[in-house]
Amino acid sequence: MYGVVTRNAEELEWSAFDVGFYEVKDVTGRAAAPLSTGVNMVSAFGDNAAVGDDPSLAAVDAEGRPATRERPYFDWSYVCPTHERYREGLLEIVDDCVAERAALRLDDVGFPRDGYCRCERCDRRFAESEFADREDWRASVVTDFVRDVRDRVPGDLYLTVYPDPYPGHLRTRSGVDIEALAPMVEEFVVPIYDTEYGTTYWLETIAKGFESRLADADVRLGIELYAVEVDIDALVHATEVAAAYADGVYFGYDASNAAATIRRLQADRQEGASHGADGGD
Repeated sequence: MYGVVTRNAEELEWSAFDVGFYEVKDVTGRAAAPLSTGVNMVSAFGDNAAVGDDPSLAAVDAEGRPATRERPYFDWSYVCPTHERYREGLLEIVDDCVAERAALRLDDVGFPRDGYCRCERCDRRFAESEFADREDWRASVVTDFVRDVRDRVPGDLYLTVYPDPYPGHLRTRSGVDIEALAPMVEEFVVPIYDTEYGTTYWLETIAKGFESRLADADVRLGIELYAVEVDIDALVHATEVAAAYADGVYFGYDASNAAATIRRLQADRQEGASHGADGGD
């Protein structure tokens, strides 16, 4: 299965794609009306605009340093996942999305990094919780949020996860507990982005890691590749490597390049050619 991730509504209906993901709310805070022609995507706790308008929304570490895009290690700003008013707003967006189409994709779910969040609200809720370990408590916060979304989504629920398949890493980093979340979602989507894909051994390593991690779970694996200004030959090879392990391969933010890649793959198959997923360069 091939798909596209886009902000352009017309690209959702291109015949090259089996599925289209449409950004309704992205990490900049940009908002768009949900559509019925694609799977609507919602960035949960990544939101530059919300944090910019109200800095108190930001997740903070033990020294009070906010998780904002101006600081090292953060590509965008993160809202604290325990902020109830913000979470309620997210669930309203989810309701609007599924009113147009039953399926939904959630991005940027979880805490921004290990060590976050240590705001007064999080400290209080952890102290009042049943958990003795803060990692366990953080995982429960994320799992409860995804469960709330799951209850509102009648169709397939896609969940984007950070590209680290090593057991325990996602849970420690962001509170995303793969094993706890797998029964709630139909597909985990792993963005594995590069601007060139000159070599693919690392892509294969990550893809194989997630395939192994999910082997015993009744859940699909999707891999999302970056398509903007990537050489077609390189993107074809990256796609074949990803497809060897994933149920779906999706292309981010350049539908024309994505469609050209799919056409090349289909032509190669018809001619009997194969690039192979050998992990080489």
